[in-house]
Amino acid sequence: MKMRKLEKLGIEVSAFGIGCMRFPMTTVDGVEMVDESISTPAIRYAIDHGVNYVDTAYVYSNQKNETMLGHALRDGYREKVYVATKLPTWACNTREDMDRILDESLARLETDYIDFYLIHALNKDSWKKVYDLGVLEFLDAAKASGKIKYACFSFHDNFDTFKTILDAYDWDMCQIQFNFMDVENQAGLKGLKLAGERGIPVVIMEGLLGGKLANAPDNVQALYDSWPEKRSPVEWAFRWLCNFPEVATVLSGVTNLDMTKANLDIFDRCEVGCMSAEELALIDKVREAYHSRTKIGCTGCRYCMPCPNEVDIPGIFSTWNDLNLYGQKLAGSRRYARKLDEGHGADKCIECGACEGVCPQQLSIIEALKQAHSEMI
Repeated sequence: MKMRKLEKLGIEVSAFGIGCMRFPMTTVDGVEMVDESISTPAIRYAIDHGVNYVDTAYVYSNQKNETMLGHALRDGYREKVYVATKLPTWACNTREDMDRILDESLARLETDYIDFYLIHALNKDSWKKVYDLGVLEFLDAAKASGKIKYACFSFHDNFDTFKTILDAYDWDMCQIQFNFMDVENQAGLKGLKLAGERGIPVVIMEGLLGGKLANAPDNVQALYDSWPEKRSPVEWAFRWLCNFPEVATVLSGVTNLDMTKANLDIFDRCEVGCMSAEELALIDKVREAYHSRTKIGCTGCRYCMPCPNEVDIPGIFSTWNDLNLYGQKLAGSRRYARKLDEGHGADKCIECGACEGVCPQQLSIIEALKQAHSEMI
């Protein structure tokens, strides 16, 4: 496994960081939980093969993800990794909430300390909220007590807001959405470079844009096929990210052992400077090819869910994008028809705006739902 040195912290982390958000769920004795028969082997295999950065969050998997990870890191595995988890800003209405949630995370993870503790999904409004509640003092106190080692944040907003947050504190790390389609979106390349100039390690999420970059449409695949060395779309996307020296680790939200093994194989070939000028030019063409087909930049993060009127917003957008990316109009229309039959179609939208208020991508969801509906019925 290729390692990346974090000069500011004096440690090394694996280029591949295992993201735990996407492991499948199961029900045991009427209780929903992460399927640990799948998650534990995948996590332990990754660690056994050099991965030392594991990412979760208080809210993932209906608040069951941290517990799953705590179980997976038993038997000596906790000592082999850096654990990252996150404080949900939307669940914090007092300073005491922050302390309570941190203690809950520690208990779920079965650990005395958390390595990387992130303020989760910051944007302009949530930053103001937690700043006013004293989140910086909370981080200082948590570090002083030994409950966390590194104070960090994850981010979903524009560059100006990113810079404001970066200026406010001596951050140990930040986590941004970044991939070859999001060069100018959110913090973007400017944010990556700014953090790098300040020596702040950057962890990458959504490197595959919610899986959208994992399966190339025909016009994109033709570009990949034109390159002499054959690589999967996933490898191209991760190589592009690992090429940046500012990147500390790239999170990949694996769902099973096979995907974990595939990622290990890819990241063993990815490092700073791995992309030639010709390869970078190819990715520029790939970006243009995608832009010509994509309808909406939804990553499927599900921050907009549940919709109060049961509209399956990410499901609709996924179907709409896939229909246009792959030209499968009949299949897409059939998938959408099932959503309508189940009462989860865009026709149920009452334009309350709740989804737009929490969308990390700041998408015009209401208008997009109308357009998607008209094109797929």
